[in-house]
Amino acid sequence: MRSFRVIQIDSQAEDLAREIIAGRGIPPEHPEDALHVALAAVGGVDFLVTWNFTHINNPFTRMMIRHIVENEGYVCPEIVSPDELLGEET
Repeated sequence: MRSFRVIQIDSQAEDLAREIIAGRGIPPEHPEDALHVALAAVGGVDFLVTWNFTHINNPFTRMMIRHIVENEGYVCPEIVSPDELLGEET
């Protein structure tokens, strides 16, 4: 695990998470999901791998999240399931 960079929670990530919620990208009842996405975007992560199909990894949510993140000046990571990342999607 030493080769992986740890992304710290900072004010930029917290602000972006609030914007994701305010923009209705993720429901306010799930701020941890918004922070997960925000940390990936602020940290410059290329892919956000998740099984969370309810609040993060579904077509409508991905579109909303991408729009909000990019409007805030960040590059949105590609949101994928582990199967999609590994090319095992059927």
